[in-house]
Amino acid sequence: MRPMKISPSLLPLLRSQLQGELLAAVLLHPERGFSLTDLAREVGASHTAVLREVNRLVAAGILADQRVGRTRVVSARTDTPLARPLTDLIAVSFGPLPLLTEGLRAVAGVERAYIYGSWAARYKGEPGPPPGDIDVLVVGAPDSDELFDIAERLGRRLRRDVNMHRVSPSAWATAETDDPFLTSVRERPLVELDLSAPEDDT
Repeated sequence: MRPMKISPSLLPLLRSQLQGELLAAVLLHPERGFSLTDLAREVGASHTAVLREVNRLVAAGILADQRVGRTRVVSARTDTPLARPLTDLIAVSFGPLPLLTEGLRAVAGVERAYIYGSWAARYKGEPGPPPGDIDVLVVGAPDSDELFDIAERLGRRLRRDVNMHRVSPSAWATAETDDPFLTSVRERPLVELDLSAPEDDT
C-alpha cells in the first residue's frame, strides 16, 4: 500500500497525493463507474482513506455517486464548468501512472515497466519544477512499433513526449551493470507500473 504524501510535488494545489490519484483514476475514465473497493485497489490505499476522500469530492460536486444494489458507485461529473479544465490538469500531472499502466497491460512481451526521471522524482516527493517528458523503462521483448504507437497516443493525451526505453530482462536483473544508463536509472526514483490483470469483482 503506497503511503499518502501531503502537498504532492506533482501538483501542490491538491491537498494530498491520494486525492490526485483518485481524481486521475475517475476523471480520466469518465465512461466508467468505480466501487470504493475498485478505487482502493487502484490507488493502493485503505478503504477508509478512499471513503473519506470520495466523500469530500462528491460534496464538492467533482464526483458523482449512486447506489447500484448495495454497492456505492462513483463516477466523474462531466456536466460542470470545472470538469474539462480539471481533467486536463489531472491528466498532465497524475495521468501518466494510470494511463501508462492501462496501455502497457495489453502489450505482449512486457514483463515489467517503470516510470523514471523527473516525473518519478516528483511523484516520490522530491521538490522541483513540473516534469517535462515522461520516461518509461520497459523490461521484456515487446514489439517496438507497438511501444512507439502507445507512446505517441499517450503523449498526445498527456500533452508531452513519452519516451519508451526497452531493455532485456537479463540486463535489468543484473545487479551490477556496465551500462551507465541502467546504472543511472537504478540510482534515481522509480515508479513501477502494476501490470497484473485487474481483478473482477463480479
